[in-house]
Amino acid sequence: MSKQTELRPFVTGFMRGLRQHCPHCGEGRLFRGYLKVAPTCETCGHNLSAYPADDGPAYFTILLVGHLVVAPMFFFPFVWETSPWVTVPVALFSLTTLILLLLPRIKGAFVGALWSIRPAPSHG
Repeated sequence: MSKQTELRPFVTGFMRGLRQHCPHCGEGRLFRGYLKVAPTCETCGHNLSAYPADDGPAYFTILLVGHLVVAPMFFFPFVWETSPWVTVPVALFSLTTLILLLLPRIKGAFVGALWSIRPAPSHG
């Protein structure tokens, strides 16, 4: 089987990326920093720089947090009954923490999805 026809299941790449592992082998670390994708996998040597995530992970993170956390939060009475001097800092701290925890996982899943669909190389 050639490299171009090698089977790359979407769910496999997505789940490996979600765990912040190399989507190709599932063993090596995907990131060399908080959000910096390693150029190659330390375990299998796969070229990880071939999958430019760009702004996609940030967009999906904000979309998920906004729709699944912020919007439903307005249905709870304590949001409207508590002083804004308490509600705003607590909400901002909580949302910032949640976003910072989710962003690397979503970026990993995004890179794993790109691995499975083999995007065409960009000519920037």
